Amino acid sequence: MTDTLRVLSPGLLTTLQDLGRYGYAHLGVSASGPADSLSTRISNRLVGNDDNATVLEMTLVGGHFEFGCGSLIALAGADFASTLDGTPVPMNELVRARAGAILRCGSAPTGARCYLAIAGGFQIKPVLGSTSTHVMSGLGGLAGRPLKRGDMLPLNIGGAAVRPRKLDQALIQKLCPRTSLRVTSGPQHHVFGEDGIKKLCSHAYLVSEDSNRVGLRLQGQAIEAILEPKMLTEGAALGAIQVPPGGQPIILFVEHQTTGGYPKVANVVSADLPSVGQLRPRDEIRFELVTMPRATALVKEQEEILKEAIP
Repeated sequence: MTDTLRVLSPGLLTTLQDLGRYGYAHLGVSASGPADSLSTRISNRLVGNDDNATVLEMTLVGGHFEFGCGSLIALAGADFASTLDGTPVPMNELVRARAGAILRCGSAPTGARCYLAIAGGFQIKPVLGSTSTHVMSGLGGLAGRPLKRGDMLPLNIGGAAVRPRKLDQALIQKLCPRTSLRVTSGPQHHVFGEDGIKKLCSHAYLVSEDSNRVGLRLQGQAIEAILEPKMLTEGAALGAIQVPPGGQPIILFVEHQTTGGYPKVANVVSADLPSVGQLRPRDEIRFELVTMPRATALVKEQEEILKEAIP
């Protein structure tokens, strides 16, 4: 046995992620990072890691893993009905895995992604300052790709002090994913007229199966431009809701292109981006318009809840 985690089955899409690689958008490299940064931080704090420690992000269907050494672990995000040597693993709780133990993660009826943190983290070499796997460009993680059967992931056992935090379940409930996403006005909202954002916020949308970490395509009421969008290609932000010809909105996500030429009617507020990461195909969502001061206050409120839930 060695200080590794062996991949017995990779699941549908499992990648290594830290909180992202920032400062390279001018080179065409978006930040990547976890689709649900809140669950990532929760799992890391439970095992005593820094918030930015590398975790496994599992999407829709989880993987099976064998521990080469005794480890402290935690799962957060969507409940994938995981078991450790056949015993159910509770979510949002510190669990000890013996050397040789097998963790089997299944799937969840709700939510899209589950995060596995291991005390000490993974020994993964950063690329451009981050270990995050950017699937579209092949950067970071393990050779820039999703995990596959037989991969051996080196663990940094003893590399950090294990200081598990106490979890306040009542407060964690306040951090649950939302299906009503708060948004602020986008830079080209005027292109869609005074009723453009009202229309966006007045109808439900379905998440298309043609969605991924680059963007979530939505199906529903078309948002039609009433003015010719006279714009050059410009920088694109995480959470921007752009509207291509046809009027069906797209939420730009963690591996989004860094520039774009489609007008953007709105932008998902930072506090609700983790909720976007838990959306799955055919989920129904709605939008709610808020002011910039309210968007800033929502982030501060979320951070206070997280700090109180897991100091």
